[in-house]
Amino acid sequence: MAAKTVLLVDDEEIVLGVGKQMLEKLGFSVLTAKNGKEALDVYKINQNDIDFVVLDMIMPEMGAADTYVGLQSINPVIKVLLSSGYGADQQTSELLSRGCSGFIQKPFSMQSLSEKIEEILSRS
Repeated sequence: MAAKTVLLVDDEEIVLGVGKQMLEKLGFSVLTAKNGKEALDVYKINQNDIDFVVLDMIMPEMGAADTYVGLQSINPVIKVLLSSGYGADQQTSELLSRGCSGFIQKPFSMQSLSEKIEEILSRS
């Protein structure tokens, strides 16, 4: 089976770097984006290759809610794992009720990231 591809979206350079390394160690191909607009551009170009998205909740310009709506307009059944340095809040709950696949709190361990991804991918 070909390696699964993930789009990692976060405005913090360190989170992108560490997250990318973790995902690659778990066997994924990783594309990255620094904000919601960039995420939509990367997803449009690579939508047939991307298996799921790890999406930061709070980013400048375009937050998770608008980004998720944009991603859903491209692919209504997209799998999105929300991530945030803050606990799950009202906005997180709303996005989960609108179809996001799960939530993980930063900083996350490789173990917890692996478990969340496995959970999401096993639902397909």
